Amino acid sequence: MIRLTKKLLFAIEAVLDVAYNGGHSPVRSSEITERQGIPRRYLEPVLQELVRHKILLGIRGPSGGYRLARERRRISLGDIVRTLRRLESAEDPIADPAGSALGHQIVRPLWLELQVEMMQRLDALTLEDLCGRAHRAGIAGPAEYTDFEI
Repeated sequence: MIRLTKKLLFAIEAVLDVAYNGGHSPVRSSEITERQGIPRRYLEPVLQELVRHKILLGIRGPSGGYRLARERRRISLGDIVRTLRRLESAEDPIADPAGSALGHQIVRPLWLELQVEMMQRLDALTLEDLCGRAHRAGIAGPAEYTDFEI
């Protein structure tokens, strides 16, 4: 089940921060914490999970930090949601065998349909789209609005 948790919200904000503010140099987690107000205890494990699933690249060293693993237009919100869902330990109530015929034959299938529709919408929204929204909203960011460089 798709739930908006603190971890998921922080993950989206952190990746968007890297996409929006990351120029030619990596973005440090301390910069993300400062800009987004995300506590480090939440941020570090989330960033490591995003690195493991190739959404971010972790760069070590004194000038290290995080960069996108691929172009902004090739990372969707669906990618981030799927990555963070793997961290969730709560059981999905849809899989619970208890319940009535109405629940099993009407409500749960409807809920599954809605989740499929939501994931399709999340898959259609890329970091490029969100960076464009941030730029149009006048949110302070880099001097130039560029995408990934090879």
